[in-house]
Amino acid sequence: QVQLVESGGGLVQAGGSLRLSCAASGRTFGTYAMGWFRQAPGKEREFVAAIIWNGASTNYADSVKGRFTISRDNAKNTVYLQMSSLKPEDTAVYYCAARRERYLGSREPEYEYWGQGTQVTVSS
Repeated sequence: QVQLVESGGGLVQAGGSLRLSCAASGRTFGTYAMGWFRQAPGKEREFVAAIIWNGASTNYADSVKGRFTISRDNAKNTVYLQMSSLKPEDTAVYYCAARRERYLGSREPEYEYWGQGTQVTVSS
């Protein structure tokens, strides 16, 4: 069982930056692929970014490519999402997710464990 706790959300002006963190419990974190998803008000949850077990490969949604960076520190059992050039349309609850596979996934059913989410609000 893996427990995930996100932090780092908040209110930021358009063009600003935030770094989200996701701390994971358990000794198997280093063998799991990790992902970030988000859900805006009135919309379905959508894929944002993913990273494989050793950090060597990543994948991003087109809407965030070039602005967001996912990374991980397996020694700290933590995955990060660095968000830059934020836009009002990035406003959402951001969720961290863990996948009991080593390789990239971009669909919700591919992830078995989820955090409780952290709110990101970008003002115009």
